[in-house]
Amino acid sequence: MALTTRGGAGGAGGGDPAKPPSASDPSLGFLTKRDTEVKLPRATRVKNKTPAPIQITAEQILREARERQEPEIRPPKQKITDTHELSEYRLRKRKEFEDVIRRVRWSVSAWVKYARWEEQQRDFARARSVYERALDVAHRDHTLWLKYAEFEMRNRFVNHARNVWDRAVSLLPRVDQLWYKYIHMEELLGAVANARQVFERWMAWRPDTAGWNSYIKFELRYGEVERARAIYERFVAEHPRPDTFIRFAKFEMKRGEVERARRVYERAADLLADDEDAEVLFVAFAEFEERCREVERARAIYKYALDRVPKGRAEELYRKFLAFEKQFGDREGIEDAIVGKRRFQYEDEVRKNPLNYDSWFDYIRLEESVGNEDRIREVYERAISNVPPAEEKRYWQRYIYLWINYALYEELDAQDIERTREVYKECLRLIPHKKFTFAKIWLMAAQFEIRQRNLKSARQILGNAIGVAPKGKIFKKYIEIELYLGNFDRCRTLYEKYIEWSPANCYAWRKYAELEKNLSETDRARSIYELAIAQPALDTPEVLWKEYLQFEIDESEFGRARDLYERLLDRTKHLKVWISYAEFEASAGLGSEESESEEKKDEVGYQEQQMERVNKCRAIFERAFDYFRTSAPELKEERAMLLEEWLSKEVSFGDLGDISLVQKKAPRKVKRKRPIPTEDGSTIAYEEYIDYIFPDEVTQAPNLKILEAAYKWKKQKTGDDDE
Repeated sequence: MALTTRGGAGGAGGGDPAKPPSASDPSLGFLTKRDTEVKLPRATRVKNKTPAPIQITAEQILREARERQEPEIRPPKQKITDTHELSEYRLRKRKEFEDVIRRVRWSVSAWVKYARWEEQQRDFARARSVYERALDVAHRDHTLWLKYAEFEMRNRFVNHARNVWDRAVSLLPRVDQLWYKYIHMEELLGAVANARQVFERWMAWRPDTAGWNSYIKFELRYGEVERARAIYERFVAEHPRPDTFIRFAKFEMKRGEVERARRVYERAADLLADDEDAEVLFVAFAEFEERCREVERARAIYKYALDRVPKGRAEELYRKFLAFEKQFGDREGIEDAIVGKRRFQYEDEVRKNPLNYDSWFDYIRLEESVGNEDRIREVYERAISNVPPAEEKRYWQRYIYLWINYALYEELDAQDIERTREVYKECLRLIPHKKFTFAKIWLMAAQFEIRQRNLKSARQILGNAIGVAPKGKIFKKYIEIELYLGNFDRCRTLYEKYIEWSPANCYAWRKYAELEKNLSETDRARSIYELAIAQPALDTPEVLWKEYLQFEIDESEFGRARDLYERLLDRTKHLKVWISYAEFEASAGLGSEESESEEKKDEVGYQEQQMERVNKCRAIFERAFDYFRTSAPELKEERAMLLEEWLSKEVSFGDLGDISLVQKKAPRKVKRKRPIPTEDGSTIAYEEYIDYIFPDEVTQAPNLKILEAAYKWKKQKTGDDDE
């Protein structure tokens, strides 16, 4: 109360400076801050930082700590001197054990410790009682049954042990360890009949292969071969697997029963030919026949297995077969084995990726090297059945060669004409011609029919090709065939269809005109050329015009040729056209021998004609130069090239030529620099280029006069330096 009153008085005087320290912090209660302060030791300053002369390792520190450790305090040993003390000790220990199992009732180890302690006290009834109580708690724990049975066996309570084992295997028949221990006990006791009876009880539960093998070994230990054979029969019936049959056959082989072992293998081969592990069985069967010196039997087994076992699971089989052939076979057999191994590799590749056509080609090549027609056809049929998933030509380009090779094989190697025809028909039916086609297939099918002297079928195939999927190659080959046969009307019809299908194709126009020209149909050829140059779009018009001009020149129609040149100049003013026109004028009429002989008779007339050609050629050059000077002044390089051609032509005229006429117009080359623009528009570099300065430009531009004077001064200076 006094403290409360004093605290209240202190609280009333809010402005009292002498209030206790705890008043400022109500969370401290009646304690002051001084009472709750944590006092840390003051850090001692190290005066001497030099290393000690004797260094102490961590190992020394640990050793000293262990030496100074106090000994463990152990309870004193208790010596029991009379029965009264013994009974008290037992009572106390039993109470401890009971307390433990009361706390951890589900702990099997606690029950086992309790039972073992009772066993040490030689109180077997109490130990048995503890085990029984434990089984009430954890009867599904097989380790508890094992401990219980071992306790009975250890203390020679045989009937009790049998009772425990019977109860254990009845309750937990799937625990193999219980059966093993039970049988082992009966064997130790010499009760073979009882052990056999236990085995029979176990086999009724259909255990795994280890249980059956233990039963067989048990019978063999006591020399019961017939019993073991009977158990093997039951074993393979219960577990029909390759390893069980192989074990059965080895059992018979070990006892010299070769025929019995062979019958076992034959039963297994008939029963398990489609099993996943059939490869192991066939290898073991073949090796058995090898040991019996039955080489042909072993080879037959290998071949039978290679035909039945899937290629993906026959790798070991192929390896064994190859080794077998190397050991027992001849050269042909070894080659067959090697081919079989390569066949397996190709089968694996095409199984992983059926659309890998290169693997199919290699596989087909392998089969063709062997020469088995049935297998070759089978591989071809399997290969062509893998149609590309998308209707795009790039996916079909490799696939279509499978059909081509198939057709060539049937025609050349197998010499089966009907099958070849069917292959071509099926291939042409399969290709989606509305999206793309293959001219090669159409042409090969037609050529095949021609080789069979069936011209009607060949024409029908090529006609279908033109109607369904026209292509330039098909037209060309069809026209070539008809031209070879001399059917010119058919060729004209085909050329018309060709041009109708592709009017911009200059090749078709040129070849059509060439056909008419070879047939001396000049008017027809000229009409074709006229129709061709009248087309709005052509792929190579320059070639077509060139051939048309050459055609008129060959026909000595120089007036028509000039008209053509003028029409061509109306379309294009290209430098090559001007040069070609000038050369034509310079050589027009010179190719005729009759005209030359007549001109020699009249030398004066010949000179006049030559001068006329020179003037006409010079007039063309003049027109060209005026065009480039006035209409296309930016084409300076073309103008310079024109003057070079003109100069060479004047030189070729000899006395009739006038070189000075061209030299007056010749330009001067000047090196100049121009900026190189960048993406952002700024110029960071310059490039040199050749510019041409023509005489007429110098008179027009005053700035160029300065450049002309500078150029002359530089030339004079360099001449003085050279002197």
